[in-house]
Amino acid sequence: MTYRPSTAHTELGPGFYDAVEAACFPRHTPRYRNQRWAEAVGLGDLSDDQWIDHFGRFQPLPDNLPGPLALRYHGHQFRSYNPDIGDGRGFLFAQLLDAENRLLDLGTKGSGKTPYSRFGDGRLTLKGGVREVLATALLEAFGVYTSKSFSLIETGEALQRNDEPSPTRAAVLVRLSHSHVRFGTFQRLLAENDQAPIARLVAHCVKHYHPQAARGGDVSKEAPALLEAAARASGAMVAEWMAAGFVHGVLNTDNCVITGESFDYGPWRFLPRYDPGFTAAYFDQTGLYAFGRQPGAIAWNLERFAECLTLVAPIAPLEDALRTYAPAFHGGLRRAICGRLGVRQAGEAEDDELAAALFQFLLKSQALFERTMFDWHGGTDRKAFAMAGPQAELYQGEAFDRLFTALAAHEPLPANDRAAAYFQGDGPATLLIEDVEGLWADIAERDDWSLFQAKLDQIELARKAYALTPVRP
Repeated sequence: MTYRPSTAHTELGPGFYDAVEAACFPRHTPRYRNQRWAEAVGLGDLSDDQWIDHFGRFQPLPDNLPGPLALRYHGHQFRSYNPDIGDGRGFLFAQLLDAENRLLDLGTKGSGKTPYSRFGDGRLTLKGGVREVLATALLEAFGVYTSKSFSLIETGEALQRNDEPSPTRAAVLVRLSHSHVRFGTFQRLLAENDQAPIARLVAHCVKHYHPQAARGGDVSKEAPALLEAAARASGAMVAEWMAAGFVHGVLNTDNCVITGESFDYGPWRFLPRYDPGFTAAYFDQTGLYAFGRQPGAIAWNLERFAECLTLVAPIAPLEDALRTYAPAFHGGLRRAICGRLGVRQAGEAEDDELAAALFQFLLKSQALFERTMFDWHGGTDRKAFAMAGPQAELYQGEAFDRLFTALAAHEPLPANDRAAAYFQGDGPATLLIEDVEGLWADIAERDDWSLFQAKLDQIELARKAYALTPVRP
C-alpha cells in the first residue's frame, strides 16, 4: 500500500479545532508497533527512528497536517451535559486514505495539554496504553469494528493518579480510526444554535464517511440519511460487543463517533461469565453502562445526535432514521453470534433462537463466556472436543439441550488451517481482569514484557482463526 496523505479535516475551518503543540518527552521507548496496519496505510517502511520522530515527537508526516489539531466538542457524560470538554490529552495528528479510498485518522492519547485539558496533565499512564493495545487487538480478533492501536511509546515521565499506585509510568498512544467526528461534535454546534456549521459538518461527514447518504447537497435530506447510516453502523457495533462479551464502560456521547466505530478505551472489561448487570467502571454506581444496558445507552446517544440535526432537517425523517437502529442491532447480533460460534446463518428465526439459547444457557449455567464460545466454535461437530474439556459437566440439562438443538440447525463454517491450530488448543484468548493485571505486574515490577507479547501472539492467532469481518461503512 502506498502512503496517501490527506488534510480533509481542515476543510471544516478553524471553528472546529485548535492548533496545538505536542508535549516534549524526556525519553522515547517503543513498546508497541502495529506493523500490519502500518503497512495497510503505507507507513510500514518507516525506520525505528522515523517511527519515534512521527509518533513520539510528532513531526508531521509528509504532505499531511502541518501540526496537531485539538478537536472541539461537547458531550453528555453519564447523561449530564458538559460543555467544557474537547481533546484534553490528545489531538488529530494526521489523515490518510486507504486502499478502499476511505479517510482514516491518526489520533493520539497522552500527547500533552491542550486548551481543553482543564485540570488534567494531558498524559496517559503506560498501563492505560497497554490496556488499550490489548483491548483493540482482541476486539478486532472477535470481529468488532474498532479503532486500531497503532503505536505505544513510553515517555519516561512519572505520573500521579488517584485511582492507581503512583507515581506510575507514562506513555503516548497513537490510534488509527475511521473518524474522530463525535456525536458531541454536533452537540457543541447545537449549543451555539448555529445552522451553518452543522450543515457544513453534515456535508463533510457525507462526503468522507457515509457517501451513501448523499442527496444532491440538500442538507434537509442528507442529515436524516447521515443519521440513519450512523444508527445502522452503531447498531451493528453494539451487537458485536455483545457477542464478544465486552463492556466498554463509558458510553458518553463524546465517545460515540458517526462511523459507528468502537474507540476510546478506559475502564473496559470482558465478561468472565454472562451477567447483564456487569459494569466495567468503578465509578458507574448505578450501572448505567452495564453490559446489558449498552444497546439502550447507544440508542439514547443517537437520540441526542438526532436533536442536533433538527436545526437543519425536519423531525419526522429524523425519527424514521432512528427506527433503523433496533433492526440493525438485532441483525448484527444474529450475524455476530453465528460468527463467534463458527456457523453459517440459517435464517432470522433460527439465528434468533441460537442467540436466545446461548444467552439462556450462559445465564443459567454460569459457564465461562469465552470458554463456551471456544468449545462450540464449529457447532455440534465440536461435541467430542467440548465434552472432553473443563466445562463438560455444564453441557447437559434443559438449557444446554436447547442450545445444542439450535446449533444443530446451523452448518459449520469451513475451517482454515489457523482455525484448526487455535481451536484445538488448550483454551481461548481472554483478557479477563486477572489476565491483564498479571501481565502488567511483570511490566511494572521487572520491566518484563514477555507476557504482554505472548498475549498479543495468542490474540493474533485467534484473529487469524476467526477470520471475521466487522460490519462497517
